Amino acid sequence: MNDRYDAGYGDDQYELVGYDEYGQPVYRQAPPPSQAPQGYGSYDPYGGQQQGQHPGQGGQGYGYDPYAAGQQGQQQPASSYDPYGTGTPGTAGAAPTAYDPYGQAAGTGQQQPQVAEQTAYIPQQARPAEPAGPSPEPPADGTDEARDYRTEQFAFVEEPPEDSEDVIDWLKFTENRTERREEARRRARGRVVALVVALAMVAAGGVGYLWYAGKLPGTSAESKSGTAAAAGAQKRDVVVVHLHNTKGGGTSTALLVNNTTTKRGTTVLLPNSLALTDEDGTTTTLAKSVDDDGSAGTRDGIDTVLGTDVEGTWRLDTPYLNNLVELVGNIDIDTDADVPDPDAKKKGEAPLVTKGEGQTLSGKMAVAYATYRASGESQNAQLERFGQVMQGVLRKLSSDPQAATTTVQTLAQILDPSLSDKDLGAFLAKLADQAKNGDYKTALLPVQSDGRLSTQASDSVVKDVLGGTAKSPEKGAAVQVGIRNATGNEDATEQARVVLLNGGYTFVDSGTPDAAQAVSQITYADAARKQDAEEVAKTLGLPTSSVQKGKVTSNADVSVVLGQNYEVSASSSG
Repeated sequence: MNDRYDAGYGDDQYELVGYDEYGQPVYRQAPPPSQAPQGYGSYDPYGGQQQGQHPGQGGQGYGYDPYAAGQQGQQQPASSYDPYGTGTPGTAGAAPTAYDPYGQAAGTGQQQPQVAEQTAYIPQQARPAEPAGPSPEPPADGTDEARDYRTEQFAFVEEPPEDSEDVIDWLKFTENRTERREEARRRARGRVVALVVALAMVAAGGVGYLWYAGKLPGTSAESKSGTAAAAGAQKRDVVVVHLHNTKGGGTSTALLVNNTTTKRGTTVLLPNSLALTDEDGTTTTLAKSVDDDGSAGTRDGIDTVLGTDVEGTWRLDTPYLNNLVELVGNIDIDTDADVPDPDAKKKGEAPLVTKGEGQTLSGKMAVAYATYRASGESQNAQLERFGQVMQGVLRKLSSDPQAATTTVQTLAQILDPSLSDKDLGAFLAKLADQAKNGDYKTALLPVQSDGRLSTQASDSVVKDVLGGTAKSPEKGAAVQVGIRNATGNEDATEQARVVLLNGGYTFVDSGTPDAAQAVSQITYADAARKQDAEEVAKTLGLPTSSVQKGKVTSNADVSVVLGQNYEVSASSSG
């Protein structure tokens, strides 16, 4: 078997002449034996000479010795392999033509006719080591025609196939990375869904709480006047407070209400003309009940009329109100009138309290404002000022039960047995918290001129705020007294009304005549009312001689015309 790589070339013989710059073997067609030139020995890969040949014979032999350059004192062969055909430096004289794979004669720069021969390489032959030093230079002429490349001159080295395990690992890596990305997307979607669900639950819970607390528009207890069951089912703590004016006389009453269901507080102002029923069934007024029946009797009368359950009584005299305001550090309220100083020696001095918004009141100023009633004003105007002061105190009072209890104890009051200082302190602390949060209001109980409750009172206050049912005394149980003011002083009507209501009578306003009248006059139409007319005269401080039978105004059992002999107190005139 022929090991030489000469397939496809017939019977032509090829011989190895060397290696090109890429380390590939180079062959040429061997000349016939008859044409072999003289002096051309056989190829010696180590540059050795054939036996009998003189080393000094130039131009003979194509010996290729890759190690010849490094040998000392040894002459370089006359004809060496030059892959670029540039000639061998240092060669003197005309040397035989060196082999040029690019078809050029060495050192001439002229293109030689191409020899119809093919080069080949031995498959899987190892590439020789790269020679040290710079790479050989290309032909110097710089023309593309100077280089005639053929397919046979290029060698293609097959890349070894990639390791299958590396490929599998890479596929696993890309697959795992894709799965991780998908898993991250799924987790992100899950978090978004969970967040949306959580927000929806929080929103639903918040709306439910606001609905339950009655803080949504249209859902508060005040807006559900038509639902008695919903209002009645709520839990309320109620304490009645009586303000006693130790200097000017008179009382002012209010209910402090803590709705524990809706977490809202209310001060309900009760006019002194409110008709109550005492223990023996006699019709009386709130003011008279406070003076005559005491705290227990008044609480029972209020419970009967309003259908509520008053748990305790707090008597607050004006000196204690002064101290309370000082303890909480003054109060800030919007005042509706200039209040003169009650201790002023001369009229016309600067007012103690100035009308305006955001006025800061000390203890003395708060007492003067809470008890002030201007000339011609009704008792309701003074009562509303008292309500302002109470709400201002609650806003400044501590919301801590222990601190509020300490404040109450510091007042050193002798409290009603129905209410201890700890109970009062804890109760006021809850109202103080509501007042600070804006969940507190003040409402006036509407009362008719005869002291009975109106339909408006039943709907807006009694049912919704107190959760009770209005039940006024039977009409006709008290004597109807019509008052006509002919004194020329508009305060006389209000003073007579209060006095009559406190005396257990029903007040009927009969208006004012065009002209003043010097002497008062009391008349009755039914003889059975004569004794009632005389009692009315005594109640008003008029002589019984002014009583006589005559005409009475409509809706009245006894008619009274107040003349200029009727004395109007200084407190009523301001």
